[in-house]
Amino acid sequence: MREDIEKAFQKIRPALQADGGDIELIDVVDGVVKVRLTGACGGCPMSQMTLKHGVERVLKEEVPGVKGVEAV
Repeated sequence: MREDIEKAFQKIRPALQADGGDIELIDVVDGVVKVRLTGACGGCPMSQMTLKHGVERVLKEEVPGVKGVEAV
């Protein structure tokens, strides 16, 4: 599952990097993907929206078994 998540990140990463940020996979526990937003995304007030409406949506579409995304 981790490999599939990393592949899905390749679709998400260009948009985050365009805004000066990035995403890092920390862990996967019972279908919940734990990530860290870095760079400009780490302190952005819109980061929760990015996680839920961007990252989580893409991961659920691309990787079977993903139930949600959590920032750590």
